[in-house]
Amino acid sequence: MRVFRVLIILAVSIMASCTKQDEDIITRSDIKLESDTMTPEALWAMGRIGSYTAASPDSTKIAYQVTYYSVAQNKSHTVLYTTDGGNEPKLLTTSAQSESDPAWLADGRLAFLCGGEVWTMDADGKKRKQLTHTDGAVDGFLFAPDMKKVILIKSVPYHDIIKERPSDLPKTTGRVITDLMYRHWDHYVESIPHPFVLDIASGEELDILESMPFECPMEPFGGIEQLAWSPDSRKIAYTCRCKTGLEYSISTDSDIFLFDLDAEEGTIDRNHNLCKEGVDLPQSDPTKTMKTQPINQLENDLQVGYDTNPKFSPDGRYVAWLSMARDGYESDRQRLCVCDLQTGEKCYTTESFDSSVDDFCWAPDSYTLYYIGVWHGTENLYRTNLKGEVMQITNEQADFGSLQMMGELAKGEHALLMEKHDHIHPADLYVVTTSNNPEDTQIIQITHENDHILSQLAEPTSEPRWVKTSDGLDMLYWIIKPPHFDPSKKYPTLLFCEGGPQSPVSQFWSYRWNFRIMASQDYVVIAPNRRGLPGFGQEWLEEISGDWTGQCMTDYLTAIDDAADNLPYVDKDRMGAVGASFGGFSVYYLAGHHDGRFKCFIAHDGAFNLEAMYTETEENWFSNWEYDDAYWNKDRTARADKTYNNSPHRFVDKWDTPILCIHGEKDYRINATQGMSAFNAARMRGIPAELLLFPDENHWVLKPQNGILWQRTYFDWLDRWLKAGSKN
Repeated sequence: MRVFRVLIILAVSIMASCTKQDEDIITRSDIKLESDTMTPEALWAMGRIGSYTAASPDSTKIAYQVTYYSVAQNKSHTVLYTTDGGNEPKLLTTSAQSESDPAWLADGRLAFLCGGEVWTMDADGKKRKQLTHTDGAVDGFLFAPDMKKVILIKSVPYHDIIKERPSDLPKTTGRVITDLMYRHWDHYVESIPHPFVLDIASGEELDILESMPFECPMEPFGGIEQLAWSPDSRKIAYTCRCKTGLEYSISTDSDIFLFDLDAEEGTIDRNHNLCKEGVDLPQSDPTKTMKTQPINQLENDLQVGYDTNPKFSPDGRYVAWLSMARDGYESDRQRLCVCDLQTGEKCYTTESFDSSVDDFCWAPDSYTLYYIGVWHGTENLYRTNLKGEVMQITNEQADFGSLQMMGELAKGEHALLMEKHDHIHPADLYVVTTSNNPEDTQIIQITHENDHILSQLAEPTSEPRWVKTSDGLDMLYWIIKPPHFDPSKKYPTLLFCEGGPQSPVSQFWSYRWNFRIMASQDYVVIAPNRRGLPGFGQEWLEEISGDWTGQCMTDYLTAIDDAADNLPYVDKDRMGAVGASFGGFSVYYLAGHHDGRFKCFIAHDGAFNLEAMYTETEENWFSNWEYDDAYWNKDRTARADKTYNNSPHRFVDKWDTPILCIHGEKDYRINATQGMSAFNAARMRGIPAELLLFPDENHWVLKPQNGILWQRTYFDWLDRWLKAGSKN
């Protein structure tokens, strides 16, 4: 395992250079900056590391993808690299077509996705061969360990909710809709993903969910991580939510099924539900019966929330997955569940960790598991085992984004390939070597994707500060200070309001809500881990549901007041509040309740009118859980009554501060009418306001030129209201 030895001894700087290509191919930017200030153009010039795969079969290389953006062309290009951890990475992509999702095969070749087809090539990029011929229909793939079969994710037509267009009206744009969940995130649901098993030798395909109107992977963000092969290549574990229409729109109840390729089609042994006992797998075809085999159920655990992302142990005896206990609660604590396939018994191995597991992998011994989870504003690496003995392995002021097992170095010592980032640095890949003593953990950087840009920039700083809340608890907030910080100066200051509402304010790196660029524009950023965020215990997390305008809003004001009163460089006369999604809702609410603290606001994709939001959003389980009850119920609960009575739109009469509203018209999570309504209300009240509307963006801003416009509009608005008449 030479790569491990090299990485333990050396921590080298790797600067990749692109091979000679046509001018119109988007490659690594060689941007030369005119100053050491981070700009929107510098941010969009950075390469973004995406999918990666652990060590090759000979343990000498890893493979990973990087996406580059061209603002001029308004598009991106994804390329593949390999690196041995000691030399310059080798660029494998040589054409204008994006290549992604690298995966090592047992014979040392690389598989990858290009143009909606699966390809293979040698580790040096040569001998490329197209494996599938589907007219570009493949969205994801996963090879069986024996390489005889491969799972292909492809979309199949689905017209149970939106009727198929009449054949004699091919140009009609109308849609006849019969039930809920007719659109999801940013698209209308007229097809759904299904997993197909391709026999490579014969070319035969088998749709695991043939004739069934269910998704696998689950929309809108699920990928190939929701399926797994058994080590013997005979079984597939997969995630599925067996619901449609209204039932689908109000439920998060997904399960893990075990598909046996050797069992006879249509028999009881073909599909097993590992989560529930004696549950039928519904089908559209009544001639087939796939009743799940009874599995011993963990006592008093109904497992009716999200169950996702199964992974077999290396010896094939166990399947582990991420599990939520409660239906309809998409932000429930995500626990690591392990099922013994020999006995059917299940156990939870992270019960002493009072936060969610975000990703995990098995160690070679089939007894130890590694996982990442957020605690106190950072996402670090932990280890557990089948006895549930949890140990923290890293303690970085950073976020580890994902992990893959590379192998065992010695008994109890492992090497993991991980992605890491923080408020100041974008993602790079690292090898983390562990031992039985966490103090001996080593973290070795093996990619330096954006060093050529970062080396031209002055660095801000990010530091934690704890403060007592109004109800006497301890709250963490991050302070991000500008480069060339002068403690004798007064700086305009931003209160950052997080979305979710249960997303962590950890050491995240965003290409839109980017703390480094905000600080580089000479703003101090205050980012509170207010009530409702993970990483501070389940009680802290759950206090927000049904109480969006209660303690969480007080926590925001506690943080900004503490900063204004106790940090001498914070200018209390030049403060603004900004946020997106629930953060945008927070801004709209604070606009009517800030008692003159702020001089301007920015709300992106925020909820403004909660009664309208209740039925506008496409995932109705969210509003059911968070609001507690429907607005039309006359006997609705007291919590629901408080929610609707405190909707931001009811306090527009108290608005007195300039506000910028931003929204995407393809945002079906929080419809664009919410942002339009807020802007219209502000202008009708005579309040200075602007509306930045993107007809072609969803809840995010993904296109390069739109991203640049977003950043420019954002800082133009802040500078207009917070930098005019500077006291410096």
